[in-house]
Amino acid sequence: MSSVASQRSNLAFLVITVLTFLAASSAPTPLYQVYQDHLQFSAAMLTVIFGVYAVSLLAALLTVGSLSDYVGRKPVIFAALLLNMLAMLLFINADSSACLIAARALQGFATGMATAVLSATLLDTDRLRGPMLNSLAPLLGMASGGLGSGLLVEFAPRPTQLIYFTMLGLMLLQMLYVFRLPETVSRIPGALKSLAPTLHVPAQARRALWLAMPLNVAVWALGGFFSSLAPSLVRAATGSTSHLIGGGLVAVVTLSGAVMIYSLRDRPADKVMRLSAVLLAAGVALLLVAVQSASLWLFFVASVIAGLGFGGGFMGSIRSIVGLALPHERAGLMSAFYVFSYLAFCLPALLAGNLSRVFGLIVTTDAFGAVLIVLALAALAGLLRQGSTRSRAAV
Repeated sequence: MSSVASQRSNLAFLVITVLTFLAASSAPTPLYQVYQDHLQFSAAMLTVIFGVYAVSLLAALLTVGSLSDYVGRKPVIFAALLLNMLAMLLFINADSSACLIAARALQGFATGMATAVLSATLLDTDRLRGPMLNSLAPLLGMASGGLGSGLLVEFAPRPTQLIYFTMLGLMLLQMLYVFRLPETVSRIPGALKSLAPTLHVPAQARRALWLAMPLNVAVWALGGFFSSLAPSLVRAATGSTSHLIGGGLVAVVTLSGAVMIYSLRDRPADKVMRLSAVLLAAGVALLLVAVQSASLWLFFVASVIAGLGFGGGFMGSIRSIVGLALPHERAGLMSAFYVFSYLAFCLPALLAGNLSRVFGLIVTTDAFGAVLIVLALAALAGLLRQGSTRSRAAV
């Protein structure tokens, strides 16, 4: 096989593996209503099951996030796949909320490990397309997992098992391919020391990371809310009990985000982020109107607009920082980026789940949406101010 063909096949493997990890992570979303009905747990427990995934993922990013910079990419990819396969087996046999918590915790750690190493390996393999693929693949994975799981729940037998058997088979094939994947970094000392919980943001990337933070927090908080509470919100606002709608909303948000990423892949990061902040604020505002009017079609329109902001904000944030890291700093920088991202993904959703017990899901959604709009507009103001400063400096 020629080197070009080999690079293409390796790039395809990496993208498909990212897709698989993120598809598996969103697969439980349409099943939450089924689990609630069968296992009789509350919305607060639902957000705990969701939140433990993100907390475990954060633990992985903080400990093994930069491990592949020391021991190589291949061993870490292999270990992440193995752990996620064990998580799929736990899901297949889950018969209590405790089993679901254990499965999500293991899945979160595996996904955190994979997120950092696969992001770095994509950049190693293709520096030009790597940032775009790092933004696009997770969203396509989340969309396919949510929608595919929703379809299986609605129309296929064994709804709480079939999706996990499918994921298990894909991961087994990917484990076999790892053996033919070329190693892209050399082993260096310091692997054990790198396991101490730490965040490493290269000095030259810190300012860009902090500038991207408000929009990135808003983007990931929206994603966490949709992934955990969208099915319950649709049921509370419209009375719909369809399992497909919850997964469909996640798919609409993430697919819209993927379209935005691909369409604006060659535009400057700051322009993409400014446009995304406007779209995110508008989409969330329209979502609040959909909740108050109990309009299902408006839910989907709002999800499309918010999803465009989601995808653009995600890609713009990554592109604004990734070019500032040296090769041996990439895994560490991406780990730090995803730590901040997944904190925004889980903590607001956990807070919303607990507040919904006191104030109800509709009122909680109104407050949550208002905060996201403020964050998006604050991000827009910061980006416009930076653009104005650059313009004055150029004169």
